[in-house]
Amino acid sequence: MKLVFAGTPEVAVPALDALIASERHEVAAVVTRPDAPAGRGRRLVASPVAERAEEEGIEVLKPVRPRDEDFLARLREIAPDCCPVVAYGALLPKTALDVPARGWVNLHFSLLPAWRGAAPVQHAVMAGDEVTGASTFLIEEGLDSGPVYGVLTEEVRPTDTSGDLLTRLAFAGAGLLAATMDGIEDGTLHAVPQPAEGVTLAPKISVDDAQVQWSAPALRVDRVVRGCTPAPGAWTLFRGERLKLVQAVPVLDRTDLAPGELSAGKNNVYVGTGSHAVELLWVQPQGKKPMRAADWARGVRIAHGELLGL
Repeated sequence: MKLVFAGTPEVAVPALDALIASERHEVAAVVTRPDAPAGRGRRLVASPVAERAEEEGIEVLKPVRPRDEDFLARLREIAPDCCPVVAYGALLPKTALDVPARGWVNLHFSLLPAWRGAAPVQHAVMAGDEVTGASTFLIEEGLDSGPVYGVLTEEVRPTDTSGDLLTRLAFAGAGLLAATMDGIEDGTLHAVPQPAEGVTLAPKISVDDAQVQWSAPALRVDRVVRGCTPAPGAWTLFRGERLKLVQAVPVLDRTDLAPGELSAGKNNVYVGTGSHAVELLWVQPQGKKPMRAADWARGVRIAHGELLGL
C-alpha cells in the first residue's frame, strides 16, 4: 500500500523504520508537527520523525493545523491508501480522515479501551497496572474510540519508569503496526468495535500532577516518581525550591519517619510517607544536573527533622 505516516517524537521512529523496511508498503510522505524551539538558544528543531524521514529522502509535511487547505490538497495529491499514526500530537479533522481509502490507523500504547488519551503509559505505571500493551485501531472522531485491529501485551516491571516501558512498547508496537498494515492490505484483518466496559482515561500529566504528596503511602509515591520519569518529572519542595525526584524506592522496614521527614546518613537519604519510608537514590535540584541523593544531602546539610514539601 501507499502510506503517509504521521508521527512526531522519538517514540514514533521505530514504527516509521519498520514501515520503511517493509517490502510490501511505500512510505510516500510523513506528516509531523512543525519545528519547535529547543535547547538554551531556543533554536527551531525538526521533530525526530522529520529528521528520520529526511535521512531517507521522504517528503515531510509540517502543517500548523491538519485542517489547513494546503496540507489537505497535498494529501489528496499523494492519494495514500492508508495513514498509519504514532504519537502525531494533533487532532485530525474529518476532512483529513476521509482522504485515505483505508483510513488512518493509530498505534496506541494501551490495551484499549483502557487508558484512552495522551498519556496511557504514564497512567498505567501510576495506577500500578501489572500488564499493559499496545493496540492498533481505526481512527474516528471520538477519543481513541475506534474499532481495534490488533493488540499486544507487555508486563509492567516493578522498577519500570514510564520511559522504560514506553521504549519497549515503541519497538514491539512497530511490529504490530507493520503487521496491521499487511493484514489490512490482504484483507485478513478486520477491525472489531471496542467494548463499552472498561473505559479509562489518560489525560496529559501536568506539572502539578507530578508533585509528590508525602502523606500518601510509599507505594503511591514510588508509582508517581516512576510514572512521571522522564517527563514531566516528579518533584517536591525543599526549603522553598523545587527538587526533582529522579529515582526513589520504598523501604518496607522503616516506619519511624513522619510524612516528608528527611533522614540522611553517609550513603542513604530516607523520607517518611503515609506508610513506610522511601529511599531517595537520585535527585535534581533546581538549575542543576541530576545527582546522587546522598551527595545532594551532604551539600545542603539537612537538619534533624527537616521536611520535604515545604
